[in-house]
Amino acid sequence: MTAFEQILGALDETSSLPLYKQLQRTLRQAIETRVLGPDDALPPERDLATDFNVSRITVRKAIDGLVSEGLLVRARVEKNFSKLTSFSEDMRARGRNPHSVWLRKSAGTVTPEEALTLRASPGTPVYRFHRIRFADDMPMSLEYATILASCLPSLDAVESSLYTALEHAGNRPVRALQRLRAVLFTAEQAKLLQAHEKDPGLLVERLGFLSDGRTAEFTQSYYRGDIYDFVAELSIAT
Repeated sequence: MTAFEQILGALDETSSLPLYKQLQRTLRQAIETRVLGPDDALPPERDLATDFNVSRITVRKAIDGLVSEGLLVRARVEKNFSKLTSFSEDMRARGRNPHSVWLRKSAGTVTPEEALTLRASPGTPVYRFHRIRFADDMPMSLEYATILASCLPSLDAVESSLYTALEHAGNRPVRALQRLRAVLFTAEQAKLLQAHEKDPGLLVERLGFLSDGRTAEFTQSYYRGDIYDFVAELSIAT
């Protein structure tokens, strides 16, 4: 029995009550009896799943119910919309551990839409990087990046941080145009982000430029709206 399970009690696998309901009840009692205080943070979902020998889907379902009841609040991440930083840099600055699950890495040539967006000639080689971005064990966003192949030595040059790879190649963007709009997740997007279909999300489109004015990247990132806030500092024009 794990330490956390010793404090809160084990789940009953012989009970007719679903495991997520049992875990929900256990956490609710811990909150109501102040075993978990108002400022206490729950262990990561991965650890709770291990502690109680259940799936992370079961843990997520239990926590979602308590969030809906107002007993738990998900920690939100603020992204400064006016600073050109990578996801990895943002998460490390907040003491979180960023990592990715790759969905696809591929080489090809620009589509007509990409050629227009990237201001590239038809047939220009590009690399495409599709992945799920995590902070600790929490899926935060889906990222679909198209990079001009001339900006990287190879497709495998990107191991974790795309911007680190571009920086090592001397082609990290120095400015970008970003567009944000609200979206509703499709069933496929929701499954990848451990969310629900039609949950609100934020789509950020980024067009990155090199110091000489050439375009380097076009990235579309779908962020979970329940845990991400975008902020920008504004000032009076002079």
